[in-house]
Amino acid sequence: MQELAEYDYELPQNLIAQSPAACRSDARLLVVNRAHNSLEHKHIRDLPEVLRSGDCLVINDTRVVPAGLIGHRTHTGGRWEGLFLEASPDGFWRILCRSRGRLRPGDTITLVNAVGQEDTQLQLGIKQSDGTWVARPLSREDAFGLLDRVGRIPLPPYIRKGRMVPSDRENYQTVYAQVPGAVAAPTAGLHFTPTLLGRLEDKGVSLCRLTLHVGPGTFRPIKTPTLTEHRMHSEWGTIGQAAVEAIHECRRRGGRVVAVGTTSVRVLETAAADGELRPFTGYTNLFIRPPYQFRAVDVLLTNFHLPRTTLLVLVRTFGGDTLMRRAYEEAVRQEYRFFSYGDAMLIV
Repeated sequence: MQELAEYDYELPQNLIAQSPAACRSDARLLVVNRAHNSLEHKHIRDLPEVLRSGDCLVINDTRVVPAGLIGHRTHTGGRWEGLFLEASPDGFWRILCRSRGRLRPGDTITLVNAVGQEDTQLQLGIKQSDGTWVARPLSREDAFGLLDRVGRIPLPPYIRKGRMVPSDRENYQTVYAQVPGAVAAPTAGLHFTPTLLGRLEDKGVSLCRLTLHVGPGTFRPIKTPTLTEHRMHSEWGTIGQAAVEAIHECRRRGGRVVAVGTTSVRVLETAAADGELRPFTGYTNLFIRPPYQFRAVDVLLTNFHLPRTTLLVLVRTFGGDTLMRRAYEEAVRQEYRFFSYGDAMLIV
């Protein structure tokens, strides 16, 4: 039984990155070699020299939506904050929200858009057992079109206390983002540029896509004393036939499957749950913890994660507990930048 306290570590506040590197690919890269039990300091731009011809880079092409909502209760004027989670085909939203006063079904919220003007209204429905609310926008607009106007990029609270600046709309998005639906970025992918992707292709590294819409639970710390007691959040993901075939071809030619981020790992390992990678679409609540045996991923590119989170547990499970503790200690000692806008490690 794994105790949660084993997944804690000390991190100086000044190492929590508040903005990305000026050039995405200039972020530092700690290469962790499991076979040699070694650590090496490089940069993301060095990936074409570190990866091999024949490897397959698996990226998550989810797109972060401006899901942060600000407004006031229409009848009282009381301040209100919300977070869009998803929209149903019939136009209802699932949201998290809070206000000073007690919210009730039927309450109407006036949303304030990105330039500070009153905009459309949102009517609250029923509060669900998990704390989310069903709500209905009083507008016939497409959900993502409406959010582009009234929403804010939902930064995690350790970046400027969640307050976005205009540059976050581009910075907190991968250059290959396509499918809207995430409320947090797949942060390992933030390091790539079109130039770097081109250099990797020239090296003979193939690229395939999957989608996992990152939810608010991704950064949530584990609250239970042991890992076995933790109830894992679920997120929607998909990997299609073409990507599966590309990965099988990579394996046939002796290449490695390089997952970009823990989100890609979750989809790949969910799709390979029975031992063979197959197409998958649906929700996954896979919690990767010791003594998990990986079936689909050979190499992992990932950022440095918060203590006591499921992401740190996944990374330590993949990289090996002793070696990963050493890697985190080295990253702190060498003043790497941590979390969403920070540096990365490549575990080979």
